[in-house]
Amino acid sequence: MSGADRRKQVLEIAAVEFAGGGLHGASTEAIARRAGITQAYIFRIFGTKKALFLEVMTASFERLTEGMREVVGEATGQEALRLMGSRYYELLSDRSSLLLQLQGFAACGDPEVRGAVRESFGRMWKTIADITGLDAVTIKAFLAFGMLLNNVAALEVSEVIEPWADGVQTRIQPGLFDHITSETNR
Repeated sequence: MSGADRRKQVLEIAAVEFAGGGLHGASTEAIARRAGITQAYIFRIFGTKKALFLEVMTASFERLTEGMREVVGEATGQEALRLMGSRYYELLSDRSSLLLQLQGFAACGDPEVRGAVRESFGRMWKTIADITGLDAVTIKAFLAFGMLLNNVAALEVSEVIEPWADGVQTRIQPGLFDHITSETNR
């Protein structure tokens, strides 16, 4: 296997391990074993366990941000937000990626992780703001719903038969954010 292919393989395995166990719970030994390599090789490629975690966690934010960016085409405003919301909903099927984001937030006690999560979240916010041209309150509401959806995916709520589970799984219809603006929410 080429070095690039091996690196890609380790990143895929590490994403699953870190999604399930987080920065401190995941094991580089388990990652190495699943990849059929030594831990020393992982450290030679990535330097530290934290560096590997940061790479896969940051990539999960980037996939989401780029997924929303690519779906909008020339749309702006509420139409762009609607398209981004639809793409976000589709991306919920990538549970590992969403769990990686949550693990990133959970590890924010570490200043380096906190910095990487801030940068990733900031890029997502800026992408949404730049494309839609909408005000901060609308973007905040959109991302708040998105964070709820991340938690719903993490909880695998689709397997729960309870009224609250039905409620949090309802689709957000176009127009929900029309009234949520800085003007109406001072």
